Amino acid sequence: MIISRTPYRISLLGGGTDYPAWYKAHGGECLAASMDRYCYLTLRYLPPFFEHRFRIVYSVTEDCKEVADIKHPVVRAALEMFKCQHGLELHHDGDLPARSGVGSSSSFTVGILHALHALRGEMTSKHDLAKSAIRLEQEILKENVGCQDQITAAFGGFNHIEFMPSGEFRVQPLTISKDRLAEISGHMMLLYTGIRRFSSDVAATYVLDMEKRASQLHFVQKSVAQGKKLLCQSGMMKEFGELMHQTWLQKRALSSAVSRPEIDDMYEAARDAGAYGGKVLGAGGGGFLLLVVPPERQHAVRQRLHQLIRVPFSFEDTGSQIIYYESAQIEEPM
Repeated sequence: MIISRTPYRISLLGGGTDYPAWYKAHGGECLAASMDRYCYLTLRYLPPFFEHRFRIVYSVTEDCKEVADIKHPVVRAALEMFKCQHGLELHHDGDLPARSGVGSSSSFTVGILHALHALRGEMTSKHDLAKSAIRLEQEILKENVGCQDQITAAFGGFNHIEFMPSGEFRVQPLTISKDRLAEISGHMMLLYTGIRRFSSDVAATYVLDMEKRASQLHFVQKSVAQGKKLLCQSGMMKEFGELMHQTWLQKRALSSAVSRPEIDDMYEAARDAGAYGGKVLGAGGGGFLLLVVPPERQHAVRQRLHQLIRVPFSFEDTGSQIIYYESAQIEEPM
């Protein structure tokens, strides 16, 4: 039996420039960090006593005889990639809801690939794990997704990620002390809007013709260097929050699907109550609202947005891990 634990992520700056349609022409870069909220996947060989060969448990339970019959697209594609010949049972548990902007889909993809490698007794590098997850989502499933989610889930940490026109990427951890990380997370509020959406559907409204949105994306991309400089200094959280505000305005202009009136109302209420800035995480359209708020104004923001669930978090630096490994002999009928 294998249990993989893979973190969700906070995307701070540069989102949108991690799509191949953009970085293959212009390069791209992002600031992103993993947090201590996780996707857990339990995987084991299924004993040969059942009518089904595959049991997949997530929001529904699937009992299937063949890989091709599995409805969950990532599970089906991952098992096909690994050419699985033996019955398997997979259980998913997550700390945060799906379709909420925290990279949950990519955390699931990274986690299942990691678990499948471990089940076969294989070690895999963080780089190869991220590359495999990107390939599965972008090339096999043809989803409108970027690359920062898979990389952050695999590597963990607080990183500056660069995307090359060649398709390669470089991960540079920010040099930040634990006290500074605590200061940064202490200025952030993560609030769940309750609005769930498919990020691929939202992204499809702007990734198919990104050159028409070049001015916004160039602004977003240039903000990364400035944001990195601010984060690596003490203080400067007001300036960082204001920078996030400006980049959110640019991202919101990419498509009418990136925000909606009720989200705009929430965001403006937070700003009126003292938030420096923020954004809707992920592709937009719903999910989690991330705000940069001085500690002394967080109670006021909380009162204004009392209907939203706040999720406290800290940054983590482990990335995807196998937290339980127990080898088992495969039993087959004669």
